[in-house]
Amino acid sequence: MEKINFTVGSKVIMKKGHPCGTNLWEIQRVGMDFRIKCCGCGRSIMIPRKTFEKSFKAFSDE
Repeated sequence: MEKINFTVGSKVIMKKGHPCGTNLWEIQRVGMDFRIKCCGCGRSIMIPRKTFEKSFKAFSDE
């Protein structure tokens, strides 16, 4: 499995959508835990790296 470099400020598309209706997120913190912010409603959450990498689908062009 190849290593993907995630950077702060990148916009990513996750496999599952947020309850607000979007699946576009902005990375705010990278480390053992990721802080991501929903681009639809602005909600911010922290999730473990393993969960983030499992749920990651693609980088967004926006």
